Parts: sequence; structure tokens; C-alpha cells
Amino acid sequence: MPIKFFTLAVFIAILASLFSGMFFMLRDKGQTTRTAKALTVRIALSVSLFGLLMLAVATGHLKPHGIYPPGHPAYKNAPAP
Repeated sequence: MPIKFFTLAVFIAILASLFSGMFFMLRDKGQTTRTAKALTVRIALSVSLFGLLMLAVATGHLKPHGIYPPGHPAYKNAPAP
């Protein structure tokens, strides 16, 4: 369960960095490097979140599931894992 909270916190940090980059872009009008730094932080957070999710699935902390829940009509036609 802590991995889900950490994932949510990193996702919120990614969104905050995205909006700060947009704010700096509109406010500075290209005169400073704050926009590039904010977007670099966003990319680093996104890559680390992807790695964290891959590690969590590989170690069994997160379990992937199908798109359709059991009992759904399309579930019968889904390929077996």
C-alpha cells in the first residue's frame, strides 16, 4: 500500500512541475531558463516513476490486471494469461 501513496505523490509532483513550467513560460516569455529546468524536473520524475512502477510490478508489490473485470462480456474473449 505505501507504494501506491508514493506513486500518487510522484504523480502530483509531475503535475506541479508541468504547471510551474507553464507558468514560467507565460510569465518569463523566454527570458530565463526556469521553464527548461521545470520541464527537465518533470521528465526526470516521469522516468523515475516509470522505473518505480516497473520495479514494483517485477517484485510483486503491484499486480497488473486486465482491462475488463471478471463477468464482463468481453472477458470471455480475452486471451488467457
